[in-house]
Amino acid sequence: MEDNPIEKPVLKVELPGIKPIRSGKVRDIFDLGDHLLLVASDRVSAFDVVLPNGIPGKGKILTQISLFWFKHMADIIPNHLVSADVKNFPAVCLPGKELLEGRSMLVKKAKPLPVECIVRGYISGSGWKEYKKNGTVCGIKLPVGLLESSKLPEPIFTPSTKAEEGHDINITFEEVTGLVGKEMAERLMDISLRIYTKARDMAEKKGIIIADTKFEFGIYNEELILIDEVLTPDSSRFWSVETYHVGKSQDSFDKQIVRDYLLGLDWNQQPPGPELPPDIVEKAAARYSEIIEILMS
Repeated sequence: MEDNPIEKPVLKVELPGIKPIRSGKVRDIFDLGDHLLLVASDRVSAFDVVLPNGIPGKGKILTQISLFWFKHMADIIPNHLVSADVKNFPAVCLPGKELLEGRSMLVKKAKPLPVECIVRGYISGSGWKEYKKNGTVCGIKLPVGLLESSKLPEPIFTPSTKAEEGHDINITFEEVTGLVGKEMAERLMDISLRIYTKARDMAEKKGIIIADTKFEFGIYNEELILIDEVLTPDSSRFWSVETYHVGKSQDSFDKQIVRDYLLGLDWNQQPPGPELPPDIVEKAAARYSEIIEILMS
């Protein structure tokens, strides 16, 4: 094993003396009293199933990309970050210093809003499927004649519910209004579109297309703030400007390699998930590394 350059993935986050209040597909959340500690593991999920082996370094990459975007979007909206430096974390975290380094954030205890704020600048994925059927995405009528991966005339706000388990469900703007009120719904749409537009323009200068992305917001001290992760390969579709061609699905800087491999197996997409072979893990890890190098260069 010593000649294997790949580090061992962090699949289970265990901190002495602290129990997680929630373990998601990737992140573990710990309650530290006044704050929360968010730790991004190297777990990888596909089709809503967490796979038995992860992608080494993935959690660190997701965290560092989020920190990059939190900084650049601070002029649009404040966020939940308190510190990403383990030296500034409460003493109870110090026994886990080595594990936490680079993959954790001390954050404010915000009350999450019950909406996933999705912005699409291009038509792909579930949006493309709906458009082919109805000519709409989340009930929004789009121009006739769009092809798969077409750039939309303007970015659109296509929210969804936040499902604890299983798939999120696309909802209309009117349904968002019913959940959070008209004024808040309008603010969520406006801020989501502003963040996306700024990120899209920044990324395009580096040869990256942000096809779509997902934001989460919360309320802290009666103020709306950006929470969770932001503009990572797990919450966004990143494509290369160089290889982009309308009329087909695009190669993404994310775990698409994993999905494609799994689709070739005789697996019913129910737990337990199959173990990924080393070459698929290496290729996926390389894609995640590539996007952070491009974005942060």
